[in-house]
Amino acid sequence: MKNLQIKLTETLSEDVEKRMEQGFIEYEEEHGIEINYKRFYFLLLDEQEIAFGVLNAFTVYAEIYVDDLWIDKSIRGQGYGRLLLTALEDHFRGKGYNNINLVTNAFQAPAFYKKCGYEVEFVRENKTNPKLTKTFFIKYF
Repeated sequence: MKNLQIKLTETLSEDVEKRMEQGFIEYEEEHGIEINYKRFYFLLLDEQEIAFGVLNAFTVYAEIYVDDLWIDKSIRGQGYGRLLLTALEDHFRGKGYNNINLVTNAFQAPAFYKKCGYEVEFVRENKTNPKLTKTFFIKYF
């Protein structure tokens, strides 16, 4: 075995990223699984194409993961967050995906996601700062 070392870094070189990605693909194929990774965004734009909302997500395997949902504070509470989630659900419904996953902190929007039909899978309590308690949500197709 080679003399290996551990190194902390904030970025990956293109070569390392390709090697890692290829390793994942080979591993998935050995197990008969398609990784199906794709990042995408749904944008809420005004007439001048200025963004007032962004849903940042990705697909992997047969699931969709929402990383971020942002609505400009000037239009929050007017249903635009729900519109972005509905656009996501409508786009992927019937295309072989099992569910949508997302995580939110207590200070963010857990009640909003419940109103949008997302089910609480579990809660991870933050005993140091309760505002950072995480709620893990899922919505099945």
